[in-house]
Amino acid sequence: MATLRIDRETPALAVLRLDRPKVHNAFDETLIAELTEALDALAREESLRALVLTGEGSTFSAGADLGWMRRMAEASEEQNREDALALARLLRTLKFFPKPTIARVNGSAYGGGVGLIACCDLAIAVEHAKFSLSEVRLGLVPAVISPYVIAAIGPRQAQRLFLTGEVIEAPEAARIGLIHQAVPAEHLDAELERLLHWLGKAGPIACREAKALIARVTGFDETHAERLDRDNAALIARLRASPEGRAGIEAFLEKRPPPWNA
Repeated sequence: MATLRIDRETPALAVLRLDRPKVHNAFDETLIAELTEALDALAREESLRALVLTGEGSTFSAGADLGWMRRMAEASEEQNREDALALARLLRTLKFFPKPTIARVNGSAYGGGVGLIACCDLAIAVEHAKFSLSEVRLGLVPAVISPYVIAAIGPRQAQRLFLTGEVIEAPEAARIGLIHQAVPAEHLDAELERLLHWLGKAGPIACREAKALIARVTGFDETHAERLDRDNAALIARLRASPEGRAGIEAFLEKRPPPWNA
């Protein structure tokens, strides 16, 4: 794969590594397609007990790739909707992956990278990592990732981060529930091994049923998520094609203030 590496030391564990370090593991249509394909294939492996998602280099994921953003800025509303639906399917596939998932957050995460973390069952991060949902600064909203982020941090914290677009650090991300723990970089893998140790003691069927139980009790199952994804894909497509959205994206790409900050 062009954008991913899959490490397999044992059949029971797969480490999915976003492998675009030169662009800080930013999203584009290829990464979205390859990550979805890899998750679909791994979900069918009976021997798999846990999945780890991490990034290559110093960043977990910088969110949208600049080239991808340029293409979407020039695309029609319908093309933007189809693009958003592809990202939505990726997030839904990760959220409802049948085995336990752990986000090993090796560095900062923005936009869609935050969405990936929110979709994982467990999340640990290096304490120097930063997180932001900065879409409002571009005249957009984090529509496609919103169901998963809100499920992780709750609506009150989402109001703060969705509306301000501010940057928070890992200890604050842990406090609000985006990640479970912030640790020194040299302790990240030891903490990952600790979590894998405990997951290894759990029955694989019980783990799958525990995930289904939480979805059923909270009312946030795959059917509900798919319905939200369709609505949110339409929303982000409309905003990207709007005058404010186009102006915001153009300003960002040209490294100048948007009209509302000029």
